[in-house]
Amino acid sequence: MTPNLMWLAWASVPLYLTGLYKRFFLFAGCLAQAAYLVARGMRLGRVPLVGPHDTLILLAASLAGFSFLFHAAQERGKRSFRILIGAMAALFTLFAMLARPFEGVLPPVLSTYWFELHVGLSFFSYAFFGIGAVLGVIYLGQREAALEKSQYRFILSGYLLFSIAMIAGGVWAYLAWGSYWLWTPKELWTSILWLYYSLYLHLRLRPSWHGKNTAYAGVIGFVLVLFTYLGVGLLMKSSHTF
Repeated sequence: MTPNLMWLAWASVPLYLTGLYKRFFLFAGCLAQAAYLVARGMRLGRVPLVGPHDTLILLAASLAGFSFLFHAAQERGKRSFRILIGAMAALFTLFAMLARPFEGVLPPVLSTYWFELHVGLSFFSYAFFGIGAVLGVIYLGQREAALEKSQYRFILSGYLLFSIAMIAGGVWAYLAWGSYWLWTPKELWTSILWLYYSLYLHLRLRPSWHGKNTAYAGVIGFVLVLFTYLGVGLLMKSSHTF
């Protein structure tokens, strides 16, 4: 990868960390990563969504970008929110820069718009789940009811995107392997993740579960997201390993 592209990704790390002081820096970090992904995509001639390098950059940029939905809607907890979002985005970016970028020709199974739709929506949903987890952590410290309500809205939005991503993934699997379902570890854990958030949303309808219980559930959910994304890919063989 040429150095003129790399500096865009590296520049986002200090920008995210200084997001503590002004949200402008979070926005600037997001723009730097978006520019990096666009420039990398133009050089590769494809959407850069293959491997942990590309997807972690996308996750970090999505966290920062979607976090402005919270800033536009809420007044309380913004400083703590910026600290945690900036730290998460910077950490994911650092991990991304340690991972080797995929520069080769795409395997035939990835040469479809269904793959790009599946991966893109998946990581957008992961960002919403991550924001939900951050709001859950802040709620547990501040006990502000509006924070828990915001967590619910973000998780619900992520759940809708994740559901569409799973449908797109099924179509991609059928086109690539002739079956909508392959019983791979990644597919099984993705289903577990979807069921977990389905349970969260159903329990959230019960007044007795509002507050601390759903806040903890939202935090645990993002831990499950990270295991499904990184843990399964590193520890288990799957058709999703490229």
